Amino acid sequence: MSIRVAIAGLGAIGRTVARKLADGLPGLSLSAVAARDRDKARAWLEGERIACPVVPLDALPSVADLAVECAPAAILGQICTPMLKAGKRVMVLSASALLPRPELVELARVHGGQLILPTGALIGLDAVVAAAEGTIHSVQVVTRKPPQGLAGAPYLVEHAISVDGLADAKRVFKGSAREAAAAFPANVNVVAALSLAGIGPDRTVIEVWADPAVTRNCHHIEVDADSARFSMTIENIPSENPRTGRITALSVIAALRKLGAPLVVGT
Repeated sequence: MSIRVAIAGLGAIGRTVARKLADGLPGLSLSAVAARDRDKARAWLEGERIACPVVPLDALPSVADLAVECAPAAILGQICTPMLKAGKRVMVLSASALLPRPELVELARVHGGQLILPTGALIGLDAVVAAAEGTIHSVQVVTRKPPQGLAGAPYLVEHAISVDGLADAKRVFKGSAREAAAAFPANVNVVAALSLAGIGPDRTVIEVWADPAVTRNCHHIEVDADSARFSMTIENIPSENPRTGRITALSVIAALRKLGAPLVVGT
């Protein structure tokens, strides 16, 4: 029996995942889509020749075993709450929005549901998860993005920080992963996921740079643990949404593929 997968949100990531599920992933089926603009979602599905109902968020538990959250961070609770109360699973991409909502984790525990955070646009998350079984001393992250990928972030607006017309790289933030998640809710999901995998959002330190010299979303991570000391660097090619790397959607597909695979590689 296949796992019924619903997609909440039909942005760049949601569309990529929907196409892949419609093409076929072993043991999985695309059962529904939820989107803010239902008419637009139906038109897109018809254009792609994907036969799939468009449903409201609160109907997801009745049509899906797992929901993939590809929506704005502000509605994370609306997606997760009904699914978790029904003992279902949610694959969460808006990891930044999960940090201030520990009640969702508790909801999953109480009702037998599960929150799944895919690796996303990061590298080496398995190594961090493994190191956390021992003692991690520190995790430091430097994120560099093209200025347009940071434009409009709440922290920049609140502090009147402009990233327009930069000639040189500009550090616009330094703080904990928890602080960064609130400051840049659409930009630092990778760091939120990293903090949950490792030493937590208050001890994971991040710098955010607006850098006109880069065309990709770049992350450099340094981890010091009792089991290993390692560094990781990744340069992600942006999707049609400059805040999101193309590899994020592929990470979701890889995580979904694991659910029905006879061989699973990685922690």
